Amino acid sequence: MRRAIELAARGLGSTSPNPVVGCVITGPGGDVVGEGWHQRAGGPHAEVHALRAAGDAARGGTAYVSLEPCNHTGRTGPCAGALVEAGVARVVYAVSDPNPQASGGAATLRAAGIDTSAGLLADEAEEGNAAWLTSVRLGRPYVLWKYAATLDGRTAAADGTSRWITCAESRADVHRLRAEADAVVVGSGTLRADDPHLAVRGIESAVQPLRVVLDTHATVRPGARVLDGAAPTLIAVGQDADTGHLPGVDLVRLPHDKTGLSVHALLAELHRRGVRSVLLEGGSTVAGAFVAAGAVDKVVGYLAPVLLGAGPAALADAGIATIADALRLTLTETTRLGTDIRITATPARPSRPTAPKEH
Repeated sequence: MRRAIELAARGLGSTSPNPVVGCVITGPGGDVVGEGWHQRAGGPHAEVHALRAAGDAARGGTAYVSLEPCNHTGRTGPCAGALVEAGVARVVYAVSDPNPQASGGAATLRAAGIDTSAGLLADEAEEGNAAWLTSVRLGRPYVLWKYAATLDGRTAAADGTSRWITCAESRADVHRLRAEADAVVVGSGTLRADDPHLAVRGIESAVQPLRVVLDTHATVRPGARVLDGAAPTLIAVGQDADTGHLPGVDLVRLPHDKTGLSVHALLAELHRRGVRSVLLEGGSTVAGAFVAAGAVDKVVGYLAPVLLGAGPAALADAGIATIADALRLTLTETTRLGTDIRITATPARPSRPTAPKEH
């Protein structure tokens, strides 16, 4: 099962709006005879790839799958039926499918006389498929907030200069995060200060994420790098913004809330467009709005052994007025990257749904 979870991770960034799934098939004697993972949306699922690799050796064997085999016909056929047809004797899966359109695979397998069990390494499989599971359960994309800062928490110097606080290894790792995300989000302040490109570089065959700019007053200039053709771009503006200088640009008008453009409305629009994972890159004001909205699922901080003493902090007002209301995080990983430390943490309290469900 752990191998199936590892295989599933190979699909990060290329399977949306589908989940990432891995499958390992062993023969009757316990030897591995086939492996596969869901490689792209619309293509064969993990079980099909593994069954093709196994051939007749799958008959009487066991399939280990990171997610319950699907039970519906979309662009591909149901995987539960493929496993039955292949003659496997046993199916072990890690996480039950919460999508009502695709669930029921386990029941189909059991009805065909296949020994079926769930829950093996479920926590590890959930972590690997967190984006898709969050999108199904909460009706919004999974949000990873990434920031880079000095050891004293500054993201730029007092004069606004910020390149480069972190080392080359950390910057390369950010491109990995972009490649795994469906969308990258920044605010207009970051756009004005840095003119970022936001596309993935240095990763072969990467699917470019949707570049999203929160720009209340439509201040983005037509020559901004984010408007080139390297990746798709969406500019989110206020409902009364003048956008006459942006012909042909993909725009969405959002309502306001207490912190600016509505985070809830943005995430609902991205979810409608098939976005299941968001990399929130900045800046501090936008990050504060997402934290205040209860819409941050993971934090990845790159800390450089640098001191500035002054300059903007990584996080602006997040609606936290007292220490009792602090958003406590659970540290899940610390890794050294070149001269920097990458810290990964998740909110200790469950994410709050971003909006009531429609009836």
